[in-house]
Amino acid sequence: MANEVKIFEASDGNIFIHPYEHNAKYYETDQMGIIHHSNYIRWMEEARLDLMEQVGLSYKEMEAMEIISPVLSVSCEYHSMTHFADTVIIEPKITKYNGIKMEFEYRITDKETGELRATGRSSHCFLNRSGKPISLKRSYPEIDTKFFEFGNNNH
Repeated sequence: MANEVKIFEASDGNIFIHPYEHNAKYYETDQMGIIHHSNYIRWMEEARLDLMEQVGLSYKEMEAMEIISPVLSVSCEYHSMTHFADTVIIEPKITKYNGIKMEFEYRITDKETGELRATGRSSHCFLNRSGKPISLKRSYPEIDTKFFEFGNNNH
């Protein structure tokens, strides 16, 4: 299955996710005609939200349950330039999850050449609508189970 990444074995077979693709827009460029560095952070967020939807844990559904997941930190290392009209593949991966916090890594490559464009990381926590930290393990065990299984099997 081209353009799919196996995330884990399930009792009913393999589960796959599609990497997120983004076509670089003209308005995302800077005065030098390359993609402005701030856009990579946006792309990582788009890829993270897409990943969550593919595994059945959309942010919209979580927010309807009054769970929010703010960014605690984000970083990006730039390896090569992306230009207007380039298509990049963003592959997010959960690297750490403990029910209270979750960390992601991102790999951004050129779709046509496979050249590495950027790598990044982000860290998130879980809060209720009042801004109080919550443990998904305790408060939402069904969500905790999905994150735990996915986080431990998508390496």
